[in-house]
Amino acid sequence: MTASDPVPDEPTSDPDLLIDFRDVAVVRGGKSLVGPVTWQVELDERWVVLGPNGAGKTTLLRMAAAELHPSSGIAFVLAEQLGKVEVRELSTRIGVASAALADRIPDDEVVSDVVISAGYSVIGRWRETYDDVDRAQALESLESMGAEHLADRAFGTLSEGERKRVLIARALMTDPELLLLDEPAAGLDLGGREELVERLSALAADPDSPAIVLITHHVEEIPAGFTHAMLLSEGAVVEQGLLNKVLTSKNLSTAFRQQITLSKVDGRFFARRSRRAGGHRRSAG
Repeated sequence: MTASDPVPDEPTSDPDLLIDFRDVAVVRGGKSLVGPVTWQVELDERWVVLGPNGAGKTTLLRMAAAELHPSSGIAFVLAEQLGKVEVRELSTRIGVASAALADRIPDDEVVSDVVISAGYSVIGRWRETYDDVDRAQALESLESMGAEHLADRAFGTLSEGERKRVLIARALMTDPELLLLDEPAAGLDLGGREELVERLSALAADPDSPAIVLITHHVEEIPAGFTHAMLLSEGAVVEQGLLNKVLTSKNLSTAFRQQITLSKVDGRFFARRSRRAGGHRRSAG
């Protein structure tokens, strides 16, 4: 470029988009983990990102959490371009709940402190004492997930389902603009899963809730009230858009590379493997 050449325009963000990914891709050790992906999330949307293991779901979520920069493409999160903003500036505006975060919380940490510490962007007790405003906000977050009765328990004594709800309460502590949930129902039994899904359905229906992105590989874990979906397979987007248009038997079969039959009852999805054409049928006689 010479002095007379025009300076390329800097990419600009759309303030109405909480996530604005433009042909982003992540490559590590010469292997493509995800992408290229173009994806936009608006304030009142609730997204599920669905796909088999190794599809690139968590990699995409880590970019949305500003924990990972794309190898190529342009990524805006909360109207800030990754690579040109201090991650700490975004941390209190994004709520994240994941198994990786749970592994970093000391077993003896009191649940109320687990939640409060999110407001200071730390894990583990940050102060000897917290003020009443902090404690009231933590209790409100726990109540939203039906976990207020756990406030004085040690984190290490909780069941898996209780831990999941506490982690989401922690993610809500700062009134984030964007809530990111990485497989929140993983490892739960049927009762624990259904209780969590009901709580997330209520959260999705609340107009004051942040935009939500939920990662899963089970359609049964998608709460009622979610609006949009992205299907990933081997790092590539199979389909994305409005939930009911994306989640079809055909698209699921493509993403999971086997014949899937999808059904929907009372706003919830259920999937099963289809019988092979020409398979044996039980004789009526």
